[in-house]
Amino acid sequence: MKNIFLVILFGVALTQATFAEKPLLLGEVLASVQTQYPPYLAALIEQDIANGRARQAQGAFDLNLNVGGAFRPAGYYDGQSGYAVLDQPLPFWGGNVYGGYRLSSGFLPNYNKDRTSTDGEAVLGFRVPLLRDGTIDRRRAAFWQSQIDQELADPIILRQYLDFIRAATISYYNWVAAGQRLTLTEELLRIAKDRDSAIAEQVKRGASAPIVQIDNQRLVVSREIAVVQALRRFQAAAIELSLFHRSRELAEPVISPRERVPAAFPPHPRPDEGEVTAAIARAAIFRPEIRRIELTIEKNEIDRQLAKNNMLPNLDVGVEANQATGGNLPKDLERTEIEAKIEFKMPLQRREARGRIEVAEALIQRLNNDRQFARDRIAADVRDSHSAIIAAYDALLQTRKNMDLSQQLEAAENERLKQGATDLLALQIREQATFDAKVLEVEAQAEYFRAQANFRAATAADAPSSLAR
Repeated sequence: MKNIFLVILFGVALTQATFAEKPLLLGEVLASVQTQYPPYLAALIEQDIANGRARQAQGAFDLNLNVGGAFRPAGYYDGQSGYAVLDQPLPFWGGNVYGGYRLSSGFLPNYNKDRTSTDGEAVLGFRVPLLRDGTIDRRRAAFWQSQIDQELADPIILRQYLDFIRAATISYYNWVAAGQRLTLTEELLRIAKDRDSAIAEQVKRGASAPIVQIDNQRLVVSREIAVVQALRRFQAAAIELSLFHRSRELAEPVISPRERVPAAFPPHPRPDEGEVTAAIARAAIFRPEIRRIELTIEKNEIDRQLAKNNMLPNLDVGVEANQATGGNLPKDLERTEIEAKIEFKMPLQRREARGRIEVAEALIQRLNNDRQFARDRIAADVRDSHSAIIAAYDALLQTRKNMDLSQQLEAAENERLKQGATDLLALQIREQATFDAKVLEVEAQAEYFRAQANFRAATAADAPSSLAR
Protein backbone atom coordinates (compact mmCIF):
# COMPACT_ATOMS: atom_id res chain seq x y z
CA MET A 1 0.00 0.00 0.00
CA LYS A 2 2.84 2.33 0.89
CA ASN A 3 4.53 1.63 -2.43
CA ILE A 4 1.33 2.42 -4.32
CA PHE A 5 1.04 5.72 -2.46
CA LEU A 6 4.62 6.64 -3.35
CA VAL A 7 3.98 5.80 -7.00
CA ILE A 8 0.95 8.10 -7.01
CA LEU A 9 2.94 10.95 -5.45
CA PHE A 10 5.73 10.43 -7.96
CA GLY A 11 3.22 10.51 -10.81
CA VAL A 12 1.69 13.76 -9.55
CA ALA A 13 5.12 15.33 -9.15
CA LEU A 14 6.11 14.18 -12.63
CA THR A 15 2.92 15.65 -14.10
CA GLN A 16 3.56 18.99 -12.39
CA ALA A 17 7.16 19.03 -13.54
CA THR A 18 6.10 18.21 -17.09
CA PHE A 19 3.55 21.05 -17.03
CA ALA A 20 6.11 23.46 -15.62
CA GLU A 21 8.55 22.65 -18.43
CA LYS A 22 5.91 22.88 -21.16
CA PRO A 23 6.68 25.86 -23.42
CA LEU A 24 4.40 28.83 -22.89
CA LEU A 25 2.53 29.57 -26.11
CA LEU A 26 0.81 32.78 -27.13
CA GLY A 27 -2.63 31.15 -27.09
CA GLU A 28 -2.36 30.48 -23.36
CA VAL A 29 -1.54 34.12 -22.68
CA LEU A 30 -4.40 35.42 -24.85
CA ALA A 31 -6.85 33.02 -23.21
CA SER A 32 -5.79 34.44 -19.86
CA VAL A 33 -6.43 37.98 -21.14
CA GLN A 34 -9.92 37.02 -22.29
CA THR A 35 -10.93 35.45 -18.98
CA GLN A 36 -8.69 36.82 -16.21
CA TYR A 37 -7.24 40.21 -17.21
CA PRO A 38 -8.72 42.79 -14.77
CA PRO A 39 -8.79 45.80 -17.16
CA TYR A 40 -10.73 43.73 -19.71
CA LEU A 41 -13.13 42.47 -17.05
CA ALA A 42 -13.59 46.09 -16.00
CA ALA A 43 -14.30 47.04 -19.62
CA LEU A 44 -17.03 44.39 -19.83
CA ILE A 45 -18.84 46.16 -16.99
CA GLU A 46 -19.51 48.97 -19.48
CA GLN A 47 -22.30 46.81 -20.88
CA ASP A 48 -23.85 46.40 -17.43
CA ILE A 49 -23.71 50.17 -16.94
CA ALA A 50 -25.45 50.74 -20.28
CA ASN A 51 -28.13 48.18 -19.41
CA GLY A 52 -28.72 49.89 -16.07
CA ARG A 53 -29.10 53.27 -17.76
CA ALA A 54 -31.59 51.82 -20.22
CA ARG A 55 -33.64 50.43 -17.35
CA GLN A 56 -33.37 53.82 -15.65
CA ALA A 57 -34.74 55.54 -18.78
CA GLN A 58 -37.65 53.09 -18.85
CA GLY A 59 -38.62 54.43 -15.43
CA ALA A 60 -40.13 57.47 -17.16
CA PHE A 61 -42.97 55.17 -18.28
CA ASP A 62 -43.61 53.60 -14.88
CA LEU A 63 -47.14 53.47 -13.57
CA ASN A 64 -47.65 56.32 -11.05
CA LEU A 65 -49.97 56.43 -8.05
CA ASN A 66 -51.17 59.94 -7.24
CA VAL A 67 -52.96 60.46 -3.95
CA GLY A 68 -54.03 63.80 -2.54
CA GLY A 69 -56.70 65.75 -0.70
CA ALA A 70 -57.79 69.17 0.49
CA PHE A 71 -59.68 70.55 3.45
CA ARG A 72 -60.60 74.03 4.69
CA PRO A 73 -59.97 74.63 8.39
CA ALA A 74 -61.53 78.12 8.13
CA GLY A 75 -63.95 79.88 5.79
CA TYR A 76 -67.54 79.75 4.62
CA TYR A 77 -67.18 76.35 2.96
CA ASP A 78 -66.07 73.46 5.15
CA GLY A 79 -65.94 70.65 2.60
CA GLN A 80 -63.13 68.15 2.14
CA SER A 81 -62.03 66.25 -0.96
CA GLY A 82 -59.60 63.50 -1.76
CA TYR A 83 -58.49 61.40 -4.70
CA ALA A 84 -56.41 58.36 -5.63
CA VAL A 85 -55.44 58.06 -9.30
CA LEU A 86 -53.24 55.67 -11.29
CA ASP A 87 -51.45 57.48 -14.15
CA GLN A 88 -49.78 55.48 -16.94
CA PRO A 89 -47.54 57.36 -19.40
CA LEU A 90 -47.73 55.87 -22.88
CA PRO A 91 -44.55 54.92 -24.80
CA PHE A 92 -46.11 56.18 -28.05
CA TRP A 93 -47.32 59.61 -29.12
CA GLY A 94 -46.47 61.17 -25.76
CA GLY A 95 -49.86 60.64 -24.15
CA ASN A 96 -51.02 59.14 -20.90
CA VAL A 97 -54.11 57.43 -19.51
CA TYR A 98 -55.32 57.68 -15.95
CA GLY A 99 -58.05 56.31 -13.79
CA GLY A 100 -59.01 56.36 -10.14
CA TYR A 101 -61.49 57.45 -7.52
CA ARG A 102 -62.53 60.84 -6.06
CA LEU A 103 -64.56 61.57 -2.96
CA SER A 104 -65.77 64.77 -1.29
CA SER A 105 -67.73 65.50 1.85
CA GLY A 106 -69.11 68.51 3.63
CA PHE A 107 -70.30 71.73 2.03
CA LEU A 108 -68.56 72.73 -1.23
CA PRO A 109 -69.65 75.32 -3.83
CA ASN A 110 -71.50 74.06 -6.88
CA TYR A 111 -68.74 75.21 -9.24
CA ASN A 112 -66.07 73.19 -7.40
CA LYS A 113 -64.93 70.37 -9.69
CA ASP A 114 -63.87 68.27 -6.68
CA ARG A 115 -67.48 67.93 -5.54
CA THR A 116 -68.81 64.37 -5.86
CA SER A 117 -71.71 62.30 -4.63
CA THR A 118 -71.69 61.01 -1.10
CA ASP A 119 -70.17 57.73 -2.27
CA GLY A 120 -67.66 59.37 -4.62
CA GLU A 121 -67.06 58.80 -8.30
CA ALA A 122 -64.80 56.81 -10.60
CA VAL A 123 -62.57 58.74 -12.99
CA LEU A 124 -61.13 57.60 -16.33
CA GLY A 125 -59.39 59.75 -18.90
CA PHE A 126 -56.55 60.23 -21.35
CA ARG A 127 -54.47 63.07 -22.75
CA VAL A 128 -52.74 63.19 -26.15
CA PRO A 129 -50.48 65.92 -27.56
CA LEU A 130 -51.23 66.61 -31.22
CA LEU A 131 -48.21 68.79 -32.09
CA ARG A 132 -45.38 69.23 -29.61
CA ASP A 133 -44.34 66.03 -27.79
CA GLY A 134 -46.32 63.94 -30.26
CA THR A 135 -43.73 62.07 -32.33
CA ILE A 136 -40.98 62.61 -29.75
CA ASP A 137 -40.64 63.98 -26.25
CA ARG A 138 -37.95 64.13 -23.61
CA ARG A 139 -38.90 60.76 -22.07
CA ARG A 140 -38.82 58.83 -25.33
CA ALA A 141 -35.66 60.62 -26.48
CA ALA A 142 -33.86 59.61 -23.29
CA PHE A 143 -35.03 56.02 -23.69
CA TRP A 144 -33.98 55.79 -27.35
CA GLN A 145 -30.59 57.25 -26.53
CA SER A 146 -30.14 54.76 -23.71
CA GLN A 147 -30.79 51.97 -26.21
CA ILE A 148 -28.07 53.43 -28.45
CA ASP A 149 -25.78 53.53 -25.41
CA GLN A 150 -26.30 49.79 -25.07
CA GLU A 151 -25.02 49.38 -28.62
CA LEU A 152 -22.22 51.88 -27.95
CA ALA A 153 -20.85 49.67 -25.20
CA ASP A 154 -19.75 47.05 -27.76
CA PRO A 155 -17.36 49.26 -29.80
CA ILE A 156 -15.98 50.75 -26.57
CA ILE A 157 -15.27 47.26 -25.21
CA LEU A 158 -13.91 46.07 -28.57
CA ARG A 159 -11.45 48.96 -28.81
CA GLN A 160 -10.03 48.07 -25.41
CA TYR A 161 -10.04 44.36 -26.24
CA LEU A 162 -7.99 44.88 -29.38
CA ASP A 163 -5.53 47.06 -27.46
CA PHE A 164 -5.18 44.45 -24.71
CA ILE A 165 -4.62 41.62 -27.20
CA ARG A 166 -1.98 43.65 -29.04
CA ALA A 167 -0.21 44.61 -25.81
CA ALA A 168 -0.26 41.01 -24.57
CA THR A 169 1.11 39.70 -27.87
CA ILE A 170 3.93 42.23 -27.93
CA SER A 171 4.75 41.51 -24.29
CA TYR A 172 4.84 37.78 -25.02
CA TYR A 173 7.29 38.08 -27.91
CA ASN A 174 9.45 40.50 -25.93
CA TRP A 175 9.64 37.80 -23.24
CA VAL A 176 10.54 35.10 -25.78
CA ALA A 177 13.23 37.33 -27.30
CA ALA A 178 14.65 38.17 -23.85
CA GLY A 179 14.81 34.47 -22.97
CA GLN A 180 16.59 33.55 -26.19
CA ARG A 181 18.99 36.46 -25.81
CA LEU A 182 19.84 35.26 -22.31
CA THR A 183 20.61 31.81 -23.73
CA LEU A 184 22.92 33.32 -26.36
CA THR A 185 24.69 35.42 -23.73
CA GLU A 186 25.27 32.39 -21.53
CA GLU A 187 26.58 30.42 -24.51
CA LEU A 188 29.06 33.19 -25.25
CA LEU A 189 30.22 33.09 -21.63
CA ARG A 190 30.55 29.30 -21.75
CA ILE A 191 32.87 29.55 -24.78
CA ALA A 192 35.15 31.96 -22.92
CA LYS A 193 35.21 29.79 -19.80
CA ASP A 194 35.97 26.63 -21.78
CA ARG A 195 38.80 28.41 -23.56
CA ASP A 196 40.16 29.69 -20.24
CA SER A 197 40.89 26.14 -19.08
CA ALA A 198 42.74 25.38 -22.33
CA ILE A 199 44.76 28.62 -22.15
CA ALA A 200 45.70 27.91 -18.53
CA GLU A 201 47.07 24.54 -19.62
CA GLN A 202 49.04 26.20 -22.44
CA VAL A 203 50.48 28.78 -20.04
CA LYS A 204 51.51 26.02 -17.68
CA ARG A 205 53.38 24.29 -20.53
CA GLY A 206 54.91 27.58 -21.66
CA ALA A 207 53.09 27.50 -25.00
CA SER A 208 51.29 30.81 -24.30
CA ALA A 209 52.19 33.96 -22.41
CA PRO A 210 50.42 34.65 -19.08
CA ILE A 211 49.02 37.88 -20.55
CA VAL A 212 46.86 35.77 -22.89
CA GLN A 213 45.17 34.10 -19.92
CA ILE A 214 44.66 37.47 -18.21
CA ASP A 215 43.04 38.82 -21.37
CA ASN A 216 40.69 35.84 -21.56
CA GLN A 217 39.83 36.19 -17.86
CA ARG A 218 38.94 39.82 -18.52
CA LEU A 219 36.69 38.61 -21.32
CA VAL A 220 35.04 36.11 -18.98
CA VAL A 221 34.27 38.87 -16.48
CA SER A 222 32.83 41.17 -19.15
CA ARG A 223 30.63 38.37 -20.45
CA GLU A 224 29.47 37.54 -16.93
CA ILE A 225 28.37 41.16 -16.65
CA ALA A 226 26.50 40.76 -19.93
CA VAL A 227 24.76 37.65 -18.53
CA VAL A 228 23.64 39.60 -15.46
CA GLN A 229 22.23 42.34 -17.68
CA ALA A 230 20.49 39.83 -19.96
CA LEU A 231 19.03 38.04 -16.92
CA ARG A 232 17.66 41.31 -15.59
CA ARG A 233 16.15 42.08 -18.97
CA PHE A 234 14.48 38.68 -19.04
CA GLN A 235 13.15 39.11 -15.51
CA ALA A 236 11.66 42.48 -16.45
CA ALA A 237 10.01 40.93 -19.52
CA ALA A 238 8.62 38.08 -17.39
CA ILE A 239 7.18 40.53 -14.87
CA GLU A 240 5.60 42.56 -17.66
CA LEU A 241 4.11 39.41 -19.18
CA SER A 242 2.67 38.37 -15.81
CA LEU A 243 0.22 41.27 -16.02
CA PHE A 244 -1.47 39.41 -18.89
CA HIS A 245 -0.71 35.79 -17.97
CA ARG A 246 -2.66 34.87 -14.83
CA SER A 247 -3.58 31.78 -12.87
CA ARG A 248 -6.96 30.23 -13.63
CA GLU A 249 -8.00 29.82 -10.01
CA LEU A 250 -7.16 33.18 -8.42
CA ALA A 251 -6.30 35.32 -11.47
CA GLU A 252 -2.96 36.11 -9.84
CA PRO A 253 -0.03 37.19 -12.07
CA VAL A 254 2.14 34.24 -13.12
CA ILE A 255 5.83 35.00 -13.59
CA SER A 256 6.72 32.43 -16.22
CA PRO A 257 10.05 30.69 -15.54
CA ARG A 258 12.82 30.47 -18.06
CA GLU A 259 12.07 26.79 -18.63
CA ARG A 260 8.85 27.77 -20.40
CA VAL A 261 10.55 29.94 -23.03
CA PRO A 262 10.01 28.30 -26.45
CA ALA A 263 13.16 27.12 -28.17
CA ALA A 264 12.19 28.95 -31.37
CA PHE A 265 9.73 31.51 -32.66
CA PRO A 266 6.66 30.32 -34.61
CA PRO A 267 6.86 30.16 -38.41
CA HIS A 268 6.78 33.54 -40.08
CA PRO A 269 5.60 33.39 -43.71
CA ARG A 270 6.14 36.32 -46.02
CA PRO A 271 3.09 38.61 -46.01
CA ASP A 272 1.03 38.99 -49.15
CA GLU A 273 1.67 42.43 -50.59
CA GLY A 274 -1.65 42.37 -52.44
CA GLU A 275 -3.86 41.96 -49.37
CA VAL A 276 -3.81 45.62 -48.33
CA THR A 277 -6.99 46.59 -50.18
CA ALA A 278 -8.97 43.71 -48.72
CA ALA A 279 -7.51 44.41 -45.27
CA ILE A 280 -8.59 48.06 -45.44
CA ALA A 281 -12.12 47.03 -46.43
CA ARG A 282 -12.27 44.57 -43.56
CA ALA A 283 -10.93 47.12 -41.09
CA ALA A 284 -13.52 49.69 -42.19
CA ILE A 285 -16.23 47.17 -41.28
CA PHE A 286 -14.87 45.70 -38.07
CA ARG A 287 -12.84 48.50 -36.50
CA PRO A 288 -14.93 49.94 -33.64
CA GLU A 289 -14.10 53.62 -34.22
CA ILE A 290 -16.47 54.14 -37.15
CA ARG A 291 -19.30 52.24 -35.47
CA ARG A 292 -18.87 54.34 -32.32
CA ILE A 293 -19.05 57.58 -34.34
CA GLU A 294 -22.12 56.39 -36.26
CA LEU A 295 -23.95 55.56 -33.04
CA THR A 296 -22.97 58.92 -31.58
CA ILE A 297 -24.43 60.59 -34.69
CA GLU A 298 -27.68 58.70 -34.08
CA LYS A 299 -27.79 60.02 -30.52
CA ASN A 300 -27.27 63.60 -31.72
CA GLU A 301 -29.89 63.09 -34.40
CA ILE A 302 -32.37 62.31 -31.63
CA ASP A 303 -31.30 65.56 -29.92
CA ARG A 304 -31.98 67.43 -33.15
CA GLN A 305 -35.41 65.83 -33.51
CA LEU A 306 -36.21 66.76 -29.92
CA ALA A 307 -35.08 70.34 -30.52
CA LYS A 308 -37.29 70.58 -33.62
CA ASN A 309 -40.14 69.18 -31.56
CA ASN A 310 -39.64 72.00 -29.06
CA MET A 311 -40.16 74.51 -31.87
CA LEU A 312 -43.78 73.34 -32.19
CA PRO A 313 -46.63 74.76 -30.11
CA ASN A 314 -48.43 72.66 -27.54
CA LEU A 315 -51.83 71.44 -28.69
CA ASP A 316 -53.10 68.87 -26.22
CA VAL A 317 -56.47 67.18 -26.26
CA GLY A 318 -58.01 64.91 -23.69
CA VAL A 319 -61.19 63.25 -22.55
CA GLU A 320 -62.23 62.56 -18.96
CA ALA A 321 -65.26 60.52 -17.87
CA ASN A 322 -66.70 60.52 -14.34
CA GLN A 323 -69.05 57.82 -13.11
CA ALA A 324 -70.83 58.54 -9.82
CA THR A 325 -71.30 55.66 -7.38
CA GLY A 326 -74.05 55.13 -4.80
CA GLY A 327 -77.56 56.54 -4.76
CA ASN A 328 -77.17 59.90 -2.99
CA LEU A 329 -76.38 62.21 -5.90
CA PRO A 330 -76.71 66.04 -5.84
CA LYS A 331 -79.34 67.42 -8.20
CA ASP A 332 -76.85 69.44 -10.22
CA LEU A 333 -74.61 66.42 -10.93
CA GLU A 334 -75.17 63.75 -13.56
CA ARG A 335 -74.36 60.13 -12.80
CA THR A 336 -72.13 59.99 -15.89
CA GLU A 337 -70.25 63.06 -17.03
CA ILE A 338 -67.83 63.33 -19.93
CA GLU A 339 -65.54 66.30 -20.39
CA ALA A 340 -63.41 67.02 -23.48
CA LYS A 341 -60.36 69.23 -23.02
CA ILE A 342 -58.14 71.15 -25.43
CA GLU A 343 -55.20 73.40 -24.62
CA PHE A 344 -52.94 75.48 -26.88
CA LYS A 345 -49.68 77.01 -25.71
CA MET A 346 -46.72 78.41 -27.65
CA PRO A 347 -43.62 80.36 -26.63
CA LEU A 348 -43.29 83.32 -28.97
CA GLN A 349 -39.51 83.56 -29.29
CA ARG A 350 -38.42 79.90 -28.92
CA ARG A 351 -34.75 80.82 -28.60
CA GLU A 352 -33.93 77.77 -26.50
CA ALA A 353 -35.25 75.39 -29.17
CA ARG A 354 -33.38 77.23 -31.95
CA GLY A 355 -30.17 77.10 -29.93
CA ARG A 356 -30.58 73.36 -29.36
CA ILE A 357 -31.06 72.80 -33.09
CA GLU A 358 -27.91 74.75 -33.90
CA VAL A 359 -25.89 72.79 -31.34
CA ALA A 360 -27.20 69.42 -32.53
CA GLU A 361 -26.55 70.20 -36.20
CA ALA A 362 -23.04 71.46 -35.46
CA LEU A 363 -22.24 68.33 -33.47
CA ILE A 364 -23.53 66.10 -36.28
CA GLN A 365 -21.43 67.99 -38.83
CA ARG A 366 -18.35 67.59 -36.64
CA LEU A 367 -19.01 63.89 -36.17
CA ASN A 368 -19.38 63.40 -39.93
CA ASN A 369 -15.94 64.96 -40.36
CA ASP A 370 -14.61 62.71 -37.60
CA ARG A 371 -16.06 59.68 -39.38
CA GLN A 372 -14.36 60.58 -42.64
CA PHE A 373 -11.03 61.10 -40.90
CA ALA A 374 -11.49 57.85 -38.98
CA ARG A 375 -11.77 56.02 -42.29
CA ASP A 376 -8.59 57.71 -43.50
CA ARG A 377 -6.85 56.94 -40.22
CA ILE A 378 -7.84 53.27 -40.39
CA ALA A 379 -6.58 52.98 -43.96
CA ALA A 380 -3.30 54.60 -42.93
CA ASP A 381 -2.96 52.26 -39.93
CA VAL A 382 -3.48 49.20 -42.13
CA ARG A 383 -1.01 50.37 -44.78
CA ASP A 384 1.60 51.33 -42.21
CA SER A 385 1.35 48.11 -40.20
CA HIS A 386 1.39 46.01 -43.37
CA SER A 387 4.47 47.88 -44.58
CA ALA A 388 6.10 47.21 -41.21
CA ILE A 389 5.52 43.46 -41.58
CA ILE A 390 7.13 43.41 -45.03
CA ALA A 391 10.09 45.46 -43.77
CA ALA A 392 10.47 43.19 -40.73
CA TYR A 393 10.39 40.10 -42.93
CA ASP A 394 13.03 41.50 -45.30
CA ALA A 395 15.20 42.58 -42.36
CA LEU A 396 14.87 39.08 -40.88
CA LEU A 397 16.21 37.52 -44.09
CA GLN A 398 19.16 39.87 -44.05
CA THR A 399 19.93 39.23 -40.38
CA ARG A 400 20.00 35.49 -41.08
CA LYS A 401 22.46 36.00 -43.91
CA ASN A 402 24.52 38.19 -41.60
CA MET A 403 24.43 35.48 -38.92
CA ASP A 404 25.54 32.78 -41.36
CA LEU A 405 28.45 34.88 -42.62
CA SER A 406 29.49 35.78 -39.07
CA GLN A 407 29.50 32.11 -38.07
CA GLN A 408 31.65 31.24 -41.09
CA LEU A 409 34.15 33.96 -40.21
CA GLU A 410 34.25 32.84 -36.59
CA ALA A 411 34.88 29.23 -37.58
CA ALA A 412 37.64 30.31 -39.95
CA GLU A 413 39.22 32.53 -37.32
CA ASN A 414 39.06 29.72 -34.79
CA GLU A 415 40.86 27.43 -37.24
CA ARG A 416 43.54 30.06 -37.89
CA LEU A 417 44.10 30.39 -34.15
CA LYS A 418 44.71 26.65 -33.88
CA GLN A 419 47.28 26.98 -36.67
CA GLY A 420 48.95 29.95 -35.00
CA ALA A 421 48.10 32.32 -37.84
CA THR A 422 46.13 34.79 -35.70
CA ASP A 423 45.70 35.86 -32.08
CA LEU A 424 43.03 35.67 -29.39
CA LEU A 425 41.90 39.25 -29.89
CA ALA A 426 40.88 38.60 -33.49
CA LEU A 427 38.90 35.53 -32.40
CA GLN A 428 37.17 37.52 -29.67
CA ILE A 429 36.11 40.09 -32.24
CA ARG A 430 34.68 37.33 -34.45
CA GLU A 431 32.86 35.75 -31.51
CA GLN A 432 31.34 39.08 -30.55
CA ALA A 433 30.29 39.71 -34.16
CA THR A 434 28.59 36.29 -34.30
CA PHE A 435 26.85 36.97 -30.99
CA ASP A 436 25.65 40.37 -32.20
CA ALA A 437 24.38 38.79 -35.41
CA LYS A 438 22.44 36.15 -33.48
CA VAL A 439 20.94 38.78 -31.19
CA LEU A 440 19.93 40.85 -34.21
CA GLU A 441 18.27 37.76 -35.68
CA VAL A 442 16.31 37.19 -32.46
CA GLU A 443 15.27 40.85 -32.32
CA ALA A 444 14.28 40.73 -36.00
CA GLN A 445 12.00 37.78 -35.34
CA ALA A 446 10.45 39.55 -32.35
CA GLU A 447 9.98 42.69 -34.47
CA TYR A 448 8.23 40.63 -37.15
CA PHE A 449 5.68 39.33 -34.65
CA ARG A 450 5.27 42.75 -33.05
CA ALA A 451 4.49 44.16 -36.50
CA GLN A 452 2.07 41.30 -37.06
CA ALA A 453 0.33 42.13 -33.75
CA ASN A 454 -0.04 45.75 -34.86
CA PHE A 455 -1.43 44.65 -38.23
CA ARG A 456 -3.98 42.35 -36.61
CA ALA A 457 -5.06 45.17 -34.31
CA ALA A 458 -5.29 47.58 -37.26
CA THR A 459 -7.56 45.18 -39.16
CA ALA A 460 -9.50 44.04 -36.05
CA ALA A 461 -8.57 40.48 -36.97
CA ASP A 462 -8.92 39.32 -33.36
CA ALA A 463 -12.34 40.88 -32.82
CA PRO A 464 -14.68 38.34 -31.14
CA SER A 465 -17.96 37.72 -32.93
CA SER A 466 -19.91 38.85 -29.87
CA LEU A 467 -18.46 42.38 -30.15
CA ALA A 468 -17.95 42.76 -33.90
CA ARG A 469 -20.90 44.25 -35.75
